[in-house]
Amino acid sequence: MARMFGTDGVRGVANTELTGELAFRLGKAGAYVLTKEKKTAPRILVGLDTRISGDMLESALVAGICSVGAHAVLAGIVPTPAVAYLVRKYHLDAGVVISASHNPVEYNGIKFFNNQGYKLSDELEDEIEDLIVNHPERLPSPTGAELGTKSYAEDALDDYITFLTRTTRERFNGIKVALDCANGAAYKAAPIALLDLGAGLCIIHNEPDGRNINENCGSTHMEDLKAFVKENGADIGFAFDGDADRCLAVDENGELIDGDKILAICGQDMKKRGTLEKNTIVGTVMSNLGLSLMGNAEGISILQANVGDRYVLEKMLEEGYNLGGEQSGHVIFLDHNTTGDGVLTAIQLLSVMKRSGRKASELASLMETMPQVLVNARVDNAKKNDYMNIPAVRDAIHALEEEFSKDGRVLIRTSGTEPLVRVMLEGKDIEKMEREAKKLAAFIEEMMQ
Repeated sequence: MARMFGTDGVRGVANTELTGELAFRLGKAGAYVLTKEKKTAPRILVGLDTRISGDMLESALVAGICSVGAHAVLAGIVPTPAVAYLVRKYHLDAGVVISASHNPVEYNGIKFFNNQGYKLSDELEDEIEDLIVNHPERLPSPTGAELGTKSYAEDALDDYITFLTRTTRERFNGIKVALDCANGAAYKAAPIALLDLGAGLCIIHNEPDGRNINENCGSTHMEDLKAFVKENGADIGFAFDGDADRCLAVDENGELIDGDKILAICGQDMKKRGTLEKNTIVGTVMSNLGLSLMGNAEGISILQANVGDRYVLEKMLEEGYNLGGEQSGHVIFLDHNTTGDGVLTAIQLLSVMKRSGRKASELASLMETMPQVLVNARVDNAKKNDYMNIPAVRDAIHALEEEFSKDGRVLIRTSGTEPLVRVMLEGKDIEKMEREAKKLAAFIEEMMQ
């Protein structure tokens, strides 16, 4: 059986894969595993994004939490990083977010944070899964006065916004900022925080109705923001995903500033100010080669973790680094928060613009992006990790690696949240890369039918 937890919690189509029953069991087992050492009744913060299935799953999850004698504290619609921060601020015992991040509206997910605001280790997730699948009888079932209750964190959003505005000393007066809030969890937090810091705003995709989250908008669909920035003469634009733990930017010319370039810009600024720990940035195996070339030129070490912000964070914590992230826009500023935080990322990038007096396009030129091609092979989700067990697929990958060994690289990996095998090529000949990536992806699909 496939592992229940992916790289970012449990995720699936709401009400068929991620059912109310499963949410109840996750609430029950998660609350128990994360708080079983507590001698008093634990309190667990619950947040969610704007998708329509959130209400159903929140009710089921809270019921599970209360059924083992824990208390649920409801934060309502807030970004995922708000839960990571507020768990610490409120001295709570754990946090849960109901969100499928950048996925379409039919999906939803459940991910946990411990009492320090960190995502769970594989070992803790496996313990939760084992209780659900194999040993549900071990979970307590208190009665009477020992049952848990729910309450509301009415100031959750305001407290998070206050935190965001205190992560910079800069004021953004005179900077016109375009925002694409993905009709998601950032729809209040991002505009209010940036207005409080003095920015001028123009905003799109900021009217969530439960059904339009990530719909042709946000950090996975940048076309609208690129056009919007140019139409409105904005100095910079930011797009978030559904739960606002990632952020991508667009310069004044409508050109993309991805996560790698954000790391390069902020990393150079932190190094100049003496705040970049060990002069090191933690990226991933998917980071563009241009990030490493920038690091070599600027005296900044670029390390590579596995794909997934949780693995970036693990390396940061293990070795004492304070800046890391992914090309997709998960950027972790560990001096401020314990997970990727899209609005925080926007604030830090705006702070560099203000301090330097440079345009967004000038800052983005600090790193030259090497061409990359990414093609997805859609396969059976239960079999997606077995592609290297097929001799013909393995041979095709090795042959392509040999072909690109001198002036590029080949990276094949599975998605942690979707039924995909990702084929990524990096090099100089874009036409050749596109041709070979499509050819290999189609071959993988054929061989894994």
